Amino acid sequence: MFGVPLSEEGRRQIGEKIVAALKDVYDPEIPISVWDLGLIRGMEIDEEGHVMIKMTLTAVGCPIASTIALMTESTVWEKVPEAKSVTVELVWDEPWTPDWVTQEGREQLKQIYGYDVVEEWQKRMQEYQQEPADTGDIH
Repeated sequence: MFGVPLSEEGRRQIGEKIVAALKDVYDPEIPISVWDLGLIRGMEIDEEGHVMIKMTLTAVGCPIASTIALMTESTVWEKVPEAKSVTVELVWDEPWTPDWVTQEGREQLKQIYGYDVVEEWQKRMQEYQQEPADTGDIH
């Protein structure tokens, strides 16, 4: 390690800059930032300033997954010069749901679609979970 390790406050400040940068990265299919869509699942900044971002996407089979990850990485590099390195890892261990959308993202979705997409999804999921399970029996 070279230089003075970053303090907790220094890491917090870098984290705030990273969040601001992530609000400038948009999913090409949905005009809402990766931050406000809830695609960022974790972020670590070590004492040297190395940044590790874990992100997911709205669909596992997204054909431009690597492009969105690269856009995320390059935007953080460009807008957060304090970062010594930036690594973005795509994670799929928990499927994305609209529940992860930020309040700002929900407002943006309301403006685009004319209704609260997240609320509608939550209602439909609740209805789905209350339906009796199909046993597959043919009568």
